[in-house]
Amino acid sequence: MRIAVVAFETSHRTARAGIARTETLARALSRRGHDVTVFCAQWWYGPDAGPWRVDDDLRFRRIDIAPDVPTAVARLPAQLARFGPDVVHATPTPPAVLVAARAGATLARAPLVCDWYGDERFDSPLDGPARRAPTHSIVPSEYVESGLRERGVSSDDLTVLPEFLAFETIESVDPAGEANIVAGRRLDADANLESLFLGLAELRREDWSVTVIGDGPARSEFEQAAADLRIADRVTFVGDIPRAERIAHYRSAHTFVHTARRESFATELMWALACGCTGVVEYQGDSAAHELVERRPRGFRVTTSEEIAGAIQDARELDHRTIDRSLSAFDREQVLGRLIGLYQELDASH
Repeated sequence: MRIAVVAFETSHRTARAGIARTETLARALSRRGHDVTVFCAQWWYGPDAGPWRVDDDLRFRRIDIAPDVPTAVARLPAQLARFGPDVVHATPTPPAVLVAARAGATLARAPLVCDWYGDERFDSPLDGPARRAPTHSIVPSEYVESGLRERGVSSDDLTVLPEFLAFETIESVDPAGEANIVAGRRLDADANLESLFLGLAELRREDWSVTVIGDGPARSEFEQAAADLRIADRVTFVGDIPRAERIAHYRSAHTFVHTARRESFATELMWALACGCTGVVEYQGDSAAHELVERRPRGFRVTTSEEIAGAIQDARELDHRTIDRSLSAFDREQVLGRLIGLYQELDASH
């Protein structure tokens, strides 16, 4: 298929997780043989910088040299019409650019799919028109889906499309690491590792060790929290390590504990579960993580640090695994197949 992706900002300009998800989908579709171009504010410069750029198997097309929203709104519709896509796949911010993407999709006679992630921040009179602009929207979790329904988006116009993993990548990595408990996430204020540490403090007389994967502005605070609880000698912070090293730790460990307060989709939990870990999730009102362990025999949903400790103990009764194919619905080919199927359905009925 010929796919136009509209992302005013790319991962070269912002660290927003929703942008990373859209680019990951676009790159995976490109590697699958589809004709994919990302329309964005230019992020590449130099004497030979032209309107196009290919980076890591993904083609980018500048809307404008500078990240200027009014200029992008004026230019984007005609650019999309000339490109002639079968479908336009857009991020929702800025709202004015999403509305312009709708105009371009209309000119191209193509459906517009919006990729809502849940980390978008809106304060614009175009918020309403932007939510109504897409032909259909995809979201990573039921939590994000619920938020859009509350804002007036019909459930008929929403599809939950999770992030994906690759089982062949998991199989290619040998287990490594000594810890039997692991946690992984960006270490910001929402990571809430204190809940895990308080639970572990309840088990200080038992044999356990923890590996914390990830980095961020709150790392030193969490290191101090472990020291204050006198468990620092059993907690190892390994930083922001590559995916292969994360998989090695997950395949070696027995239990993954997720305590973050905010999560549109618990990516590291997904990978850990697929690597065979049992999953312990502290329920949070602004997190979708519990969706990955509910109705799973190897998952535990808890609400307090005491319950975290109890779930870690209960998880020991389950067998140790290094892969769990019951998460095959999250495999890359399954997720991409669902997305292409949605594109084709929308294109046929448009």
